[in-house]
Amino acid sequence: MSVQKFETDIGGRKMTVEVGKFAGQADGACTVRYGDTVVLATAVLSDSIREGIDYFPLMVDYEERLYAAGKIKGSRFIKREGRPTDEAVLTSRLVDRSIRPFFDPVIRNDVQVVITVFSVDQENDPDVPALVAASCALMISDIPWNGPVAGVRVGQINDEWVLNPSYEAREKSALDLFVVENDGKIVMLEAGGQEVSEKTMVEALKYSQKHIKKIVELIAEVQSNLGKKKIVPASTIVESADVLINNKVMEYSQERIVDIIKIKDKAEREEKTKQLMDDLEVKLKDDNEVTKEMRVQAPRIVDRLLETAVRKVVLETGKRVDGRAIDELRPLESEVSVLPRTHGTGLFNRGETQVLSIVTLGSPGDEQLLDTMEESGKKRYMHHYNFPAFSVGETAPLRGPSRRDIGHGALAEKALVPVLPNQEDFPYTIRVVSEVLSSNGSSSMASTCGSTLALMDAGVPISKPVAGISIGMMSDSKSGEYKILTDIQGLEDHVGDMDFKVAGTKDGITAIQLDVKNDGLTNEQCAETLERAKIAREQILDVITTAIKEPRAELSQYAPRITTLRIDPDKIRNVIGKGGETINGIIDNCGGKDVTKIDIEDDGLVMVTSHSSEMAERAITTIKDLTRELKVGEEFDGTVTQIMTDRNTGKEIGAIVEVLPGKDGMVHISELSAKRVEKIEDVVKVGDPLKVKVVAVDAERDRISLSHRALTESDEDRERRKQQQRERRPFNSHRGGGGGYRNDRGSRSR
Repeated sequence: MSVQKFETDIGGRKMTVEVGKFAGQADGACTVRYGDTVVLATAVLSDSIREGIDYFPLMVDYEERLYAAGKIKGSRFIKREGRPTDEAVLTSRLVDRSIRPFFDPVIRNDVQVVITVFSVDQENDPDVPALVAASCALMISDIPWNGPVAGVRVGQINDEWVLNPSYEAREKSALDLFVVENDGKIVMLEAGGQEVSEKTMVEALKYSQKHIKKIVELIAEVQSNLGKKKIVPASTIVESADVLINNKVMEYSQERIVDIIKIKDKAEREEKTKQLMDDLEVKLKDDNEVTKEMRVQAPRIVDRLLETAVRKVVLETGKRVDGRAIDELRPLESEVSVLPRTHGTGLFNRGETQVLSIVTLGSPGDEQLLDTMEESGKKRYMHHYNFPAFSVGETAPLRGPSRRDIGHGALAEKALVPVLPNQEDFPYTIRVVSEVLSSNGSSSMASTCGSTLALMDAGVPISKPVAGISIGMMSDSKSGEYKILTDIQGLEDHVGDMDFKVAGTKDGITAIQLDVKNDGLTNEQCAETLERAKIAREQILDVITTAIKEPRAELSQYAPRITTLRIDPDKIRNVIGKGGETINGIIDNCGGKDVTKIDIEDDGLVMVTSHSSEMAERAITTIKDLTRELKVGEEFDGTVTQIMTDRNTGKEIGAIVEVLPGKDGMVHISELSAKRVEKIEDVVKVGDPLKVKVVAVDAERDRISLSHRALTESDEDRERRKQQQRERRPFNSHRGGGGGYRNDRGSRSR
């Protein structure tokens, strides 16, 4: 195939789709360039069906390449890319959630979409071209897919809309919204906001549509010129042709399903469903008309019957399967200070969903270092989400966080970031871990609520509490009738049309995540959902503030304390020392790294974190001593560290005395005693203590002159000496001192 290019203007920048240059053996492949950001997307359908699975096997992989940003991995030992970063996982999920609804769910052939980032210009986020490239690759392939979809990012700066804002612009934006649409309907949302109003969010959705339409038209142009004829997978043929097995399953199961969905308890309902499946398997085996291949389809048919029954109950009666009204929340409970030794805990229950969130406070040096394709820097707030199999009464090996875990953790993290205190006011590193102990729907939003409780219990001065809720929908595609459901449980999530998660404060939205299973939502449906979520959010906030009204005034007794001070940036090297020798010495003298940590910023901000107030005070005193300016007249109990001699004559000229850690000066031989001194060691030796007084400070030459005689001679001796000096010719003695600031700057965090 010859190389062909298609382009359009999006937000003042060209978006170019190129087909035919790369990955010619994939079923579909294209590159999308936006600015100087370039991504390649490929789509491939396997030749064979995966036997024994009851789901559509779609894989979406977003591959970050450090060369795209001109970087080499920071590790000394591993230079190639390893497991996907959290950002890569989140982008994979974003694309997956956008394209998945438009596949036939009965397909059992593997479909893999691989997005490889070739170039990043540090201005245009690759996630927008990644989605466009994936959509275009699927459209021009022979893979059955009912797209296209397309998306843009929307920001708002000074009440003005910004399309696909740069990284720098996003830092200034009150809203960061990623919108994906299909044929004018919204199919995926990902948003973070600074307490954005529902009205503003709806306006942002409307603003995005005209720009998304241009991208859809671009993809359609590519498809009309280069698209292959779509194939029909074997599993789809079987599903559409086999009426017999549908009738057999319906005949035996339909009445039992109606009874099953009336059961409110999740465990009992699942047990009855399992019993139905076991009985059905036995009955179908005894039926001579039913083949083994037909029996494989039975679970899918039961699932469809279950979905139909649940929808019918909601649409016809306005009641849920558990008896709730469509706008009714499940019972709510909240509790704090659940664990005795952690820095803060919050337990949140919504129906059968239970999440325990735990806060740990650390030093500024505990921040997470970011070294990814798109960003480098530090991260001081982290939220981690764990969803073990026992939370849904199942067993599974523990293999670290799944993509779902990473996605749900990032959503709850995004929801809380806008209310966190700034680092200057609260310099702690904050980690929250949400443990899902029981789940029956919307554990991610429960972890948002649990995190709010735990942060306030830990004494983190968040500006406002945050709550989250998941809203669902049941609809009839033929009549257009639909019902919005507040606080969906697992069954309603499984058979419903959407999972619309909204988190925020009483004053506005801080995070959104939307997935759909139908062909998308209208603006009116989105607006109705946001208003419903606002009402539910306020009800949940009332329960949260009943458990704890505001952040505690004091931190937990087990949390470390951070003491801050500012020093002259030019004196940072005094604290660090050569190769970090000085700062490490301070830490060792203050209990070691397990007790005390010291972090220094380039602007001179010093943060001492310690579990011991005594050790913290010792460290602060030492740092102040290292960076203070000595003044004439100050007295010190010093230690002799060196005897100085004249380089030319070899005669002793004075003693170097350390008066403060890392700070010393010279006592000239004439200043050791009121009497004449022939040999310094007749008065002091190296290592001896010596009380001295500062008599001169030469800031330009970084020299300090000290005197012991000034503290020991009598008033008569002093007057006699002054008189003798007046009578003699002036004597230009060397009163300079060694010492000063001789340490090299090293690492700033120990």
